[in-house]
Formats: sequence, structure tokens, C-alpha cells
Amino acid sequence: MKKNLWFVILMLFSAVAFGAGNQPLKIVSPNEQLELKVDVGDNIAWELRLKGEVVAQSPAIAIELLRHGSLGEKPHLNKSTKSAVLKSVNAPFYKKSVIPDNYSQLTLHFKGHYSVEFRLYDAGMAYRFVTDFNHDITVVNETSNFDFPNGHKAFVPYIRESIHRYQASYESPYAVESFDEIDADSLIILPLLVENENGTKAVITEADLEDFPGLYLTVNSQRNGFNGEQAGYPLTEKPGGYNNLQSIVTQYAPYIAQTTGKRSFPWRIVTVSQNDYELLNNDMVYLLASPSRISDTSWIKPGKVAWDWWNDWNISGVGFEAGINTSTYLFYIDFAAAHGIEYVILDEGWSASTDLMKIVPEIDLQTIIDHGKEKGVGIVLWAGWAPLRNQMDEVFAKYAAMGVKGYKIDFMNRDDQMVVSFYYEAVRRAAEYHQFVDFHGAYKPTGLNRTYPNVLNYEGVFGLEQVKWTTYTDFPTYDVTAPYIRMLAGPMDYTPGAMNNANKLNWRAVFSNPISQGTRCHQLAMYVVFESPFSMLADKPTNYMREPESTGFIVSIPTVFDETVALDGEVGEYLALARRKGNSWYLGAMTNWEARTIKLDLSFLPEGRYEAVIFSDGVNANREATDYKRKEVIVTNGDKLTVKMASGGGWAATLRLLE
Repeated sequence: MKKNLWFVILMLFSAVAFGAGNQPLKIVSPNEQLELKVDVGDNIAWELRLKGEVVAQSPAIAIELLRHGSLGEKPHLNKSTKSAVLKSVNAPFYKKSVIPDNYSQLTLHFKGHYSVEFRLYDAGMAYRFVTDFNHDITVVNETSNFDFPNGHKAFVPYIRESIHRYQASYESPYAVESFDEIDADSLIILPLLVENENGTKAVITEADLEDFPGLYLTVNSQRNGFNGEQAGYPLTEKPGGYNNLQSIVTQYAPYIAQTTGKRSFPWRIVTVSQNDYELLNNDMVYLLASPSRISDTSWIKPGKVAWDWWNDWNISGVGFEAGINTSTYLFYIDFAAAHGIEYVILDEGWSASTDLMKIVPEIDLQTIIDHGKEKGVGIVLWAGWAPLRNQMDEVFAKYAAMGVKGYKIDFMNRDDQMVVSFYYEAVRRAAEYHQFVDFHGAYKPTGLNRTYPNVLNYEGVFGLEQVKWTTYTDFPTYDVTAPYIRMLAGPMDYTPGAMNNANKLNWRAVFSNPISQGTRCHQLAMYVVFESPFSMLADKPTNYMREPESTGFIVSIPTVFDETVALDGEVGEYLALARRKGNSWYLGAMTNWEARTIKLDLSFLPEGRYEAVIFSDGVNANREATDYKRKEVIVTNGDKLTVKMASGGGWAATLRLLE
């Protein structure tokens, strides 16, 4: 079967009106392990089963419209159709280059100009509403419920550090709680993971979020599941937040969206896994997003970037005063060029805080860009979102003409309809100028990186920047939790690469010379484990120059891949996965604060002999977290590697096929 060849087997059922009391409609996943039952009675209800056991269910789904009532309440079913789809999707800037897109679909057509589509993959289910009105509509509310009758506990990322209920950074560690312990008054950001009593895991998230507010959750009153909640439409705003870079909503409308009447709404997703490590290689968000709207993507170049802000511009051994100035950035460019790093970013400070057209006197931006061009290093600019929104035409036109390759857009800290629309407008306009975007202060990915592949990364993660000021002392546990949950939604700009590493006893927060929690190899493994097409080197160039072995390993890891294989893991405990680019493989493993030994079966490798360069925790890594050992061995697909990780440790390897 050719890559893009696909077959659809269409089976039509119940072509005439159905009312309450009809038999439930069912579809099964391609591997026949999942079953989705949809019941149309007084409401539209669904139930998801794995091998006969209930994973999740919903008593009612609906969208309430102004002047049209509640779509889904007392529904009148006109027709239902079922289909089975087998195809593949090309993904040029992803964790695999080709994705199987195989699912069963049930579409319910209702009286009142709307339908509901259900899709069932081997990895989970999704549904969305579709409307067919000839005029614009106002969405008052959406009813979305996710009940877990066999739920045991949840990994809960509460909103934290919020200015108000719907304005936050989306950067939260996970509270592992029983349903009875979940805070009823707190909003929960997506994705959220639920563990059922039999160990099955389910993750709730959404995809194809366009022209609509993002979804939050709250625990329901029965404490057996969650209800959806969304921000109202912003009516008034004022400048505020950090350096007045944010736009603070001061009044919300009594509705959540005003939108076109002919549209599909975002997908609501529940993934399912019997083995935790399956969550490390889930493609549902990407597959459910709208296809690419950029016909020519040849100009989009993923890669690594030397970052200035985390290391506080603290380079040493140079003949100039380091800081936000031209000499410092020329040094960063020379460092990047010498190590094959594709980009250098100018973070906050290169321009006036609220005026991106006003470059500070210490920066000669054109000289910096021209030096980068001469050295083969692209320049990326940081931008606060509110100033950018006010100056988008001028900013994109001016800096594209100067040669800037992309932007790190920061501090949105909202996902109401207005801000979601800003994301689409910003990346669409950036694409017109052949520039890419890295979103910080950002809500979770919902597949925009498929629709606009010039979106190379998102933050929305409790990343390495937090070690500069936090009192949180369990980053290694977070690091082996987020890949199962947050990373399931898409890329995450965690910004790894610390060369100053400490164990749990010795770590402390230091703003200007920050220190990571866990071992050096824990940091190295992140470049394999964390999906990140635009991947930062957070530490200062002079630290990397003092650590040539570690730096050489980091820059040898690609940022996009042809294949991903999840090898082993348990949420919150440890993980191991492999990624392939061409004929080379890249392996990474990480653990929490518990030291452990695991076996990696290399049977996934194609035939051949591979030269493996392995970085493992040193014998004294529990005491001195920078301690590591590098070795080279020859391996084949018949081998099993023993991976020994220290407390907060990691392990990483490159495997290159020998001719």
C-alpha cells in the first residue's frame, strides 16, 4: 500500500429518524479491544470499554446555543453512519515521519442542523460536534462529562499562580490524589491522567482547538469523574501581569464563543493504555488536528538553539562585559556555529518591554543577524504576546526583512476564544514571512503544529526554568510523569541541558547560576525523551565548552525523527524509549529519585551491527550528580542492555548502523 493510499469501507445504518428508546449504537476499534457504545435518549451518552470493562463514560454531552437551544438535549436522530478508515498521515516535523491513521467512526445526524462524530482508535476515543447553520452562532456553554466508575486515582495538574480563574501559566506539577482528595474548587488543566482500579490508564485532552475556548476540568459532585468548564468570551481587558506584557480580562461575556455556524468543534479525547509506556507514543492529538495549511514547508527548519535567559548571560573568560549586548550575542553565535547548533535566541531585553519596534541601544540587531548568517546560525526573537498583538504587521514585516527566523511568543497565559484565535493568526502571519513560532506562557498543544507546521514548540510545562526560584524538590519525578501526560498532547519546550547538577540533598534554587535536580545523564536523556523540534540548550556557552563530551552528545541528537518506540516505563517512576532518524537510533531512560536497574531489549532494531555510544550515571552519581561514564560498544537486535540509573538518574545512547 502506498504511503498516502487509503481505503474507506462505508456502511450505512438507520437511515430514518430514531427517537428515545432505540438500541445503543456501537463501534469497535481496529484491533477489536475497545468498544464504544453511544446511547441516544433524552441525552447523548457514551461509554468506552476495554475488553469488556468500562474505562470511561459520559451521561450527557451537549452544546448550548443562544436562540437555538441545547444541541444534544432531547435529540432527534435522523440518521447514523459507520465507517472504517485505514490510511496514513505524513508528519515531517514530528516524532515519526509517517503515522498510521486507522479508526472506526460513527456519525450521528440530528434534526436541528447538527451532527456528532465519534472516532475509535486502538489508543482511545474522541468525539466532536459539527453544526450546519447558515449564520453565525453564539455558544453559551458546552456540557462535557468524563466519568470513571472504576477510577482509582488521578494525576492532577491544578491551575497555579493564577491572576484569576482563567488566567494562568499552565505550568503545574502533578498532585497524585484519589477522587475523594481532589480539590472541588480548583480548575484542572489538560491533559489529565486517570488510573482505574485494574491499572488501566486514561488521559483526557482535546484536539483541533480553533476559534473556541480551551477546556478545563473540575471534579464532579459524585467524585467519580470530571466536568468540563471554559472561560467566557473576554469583553474588556487591561494591560497587566509581568512587565505589563499580559492582557488581563476584566469582564467576561455570559457566553463562551461567537463563531461561524458551519463548523466542526474541538475533539474531546480519552486515550486508553493497558501498559503505561504506550502513553509515550500516542498520536491521537496530531491525527485529530486539521491537516497542514502550508503547502510548501521546505523553509521550516527544526533544530537546537543556544538560550541566554536561563543562564543569565553569565559567560566568562571573555574580554567584554557579558549581558544583553551585541558582543555577548556574537559570542553565542560563535559558540553555536562551532557546535552545529542551528539557532541563537535573544530573549527578553533586546527591545523595550511593550514596544517590539524599539530595539535597546546596546543591541545592534542587524550586525547580530548578519554574523549569524555568515556562521550558518539563525536568530530568533522573544516577544511578549500583548505587544506583538498590537504590532503584528510591523514586527513581522520589519524583522523578516532583517533576516529573523522566528519568534518565542510569551505570556499569553489564557486560552479563551480571543487568545486561541491569536495563536492561529500569529502562526498564519508568521508563515507568510517564512518564520516559525515557539509558544511560551502557553496552553497545552492541541495539534496546531500539524495545521501550521511552523509551530515548532510549546511550553505549558513545569520546565527547567522553575529550578531558578522554586522550593519544589521533586523534578525527577515530574520528569518521568509529564512525558506520559503533558507530552501526549504534543511537543514541550522544557529547556533542558543543565551542566550544574545536584542530588536531592545538595540542590538549592539559584537564580543566576541555576542547578538542576538529578544527574548529568538525567539531563542528557531529556534530549531523546522529550519531544521538542525546537530544543534549547539552557546552560551558558562557557559551561558547555568545559564539558565537550556532554555537549557533543546533546548536539548529536536530532530534534525530529522517523520512528518512535516506547520501551518501558511506569508513570511517575521511570521511562525508556527509542527514536530513529535514518539508520541511527537514539535511546533515553530516566528515573525519579529512586535508583533502579532496568533491562532494555534491543529486538526493535533492524538487522545489523550498531556502534553504541552510551552515557550512564557514574559510580558516584548518587553523591556527585555530575558524575557519568561514557563507553562505546557494538550491539545487535539480539542484545539486552542493562541500564543502571542513580537516584534522579538517567541513561542515554546513540546507535549508528555500521556498514
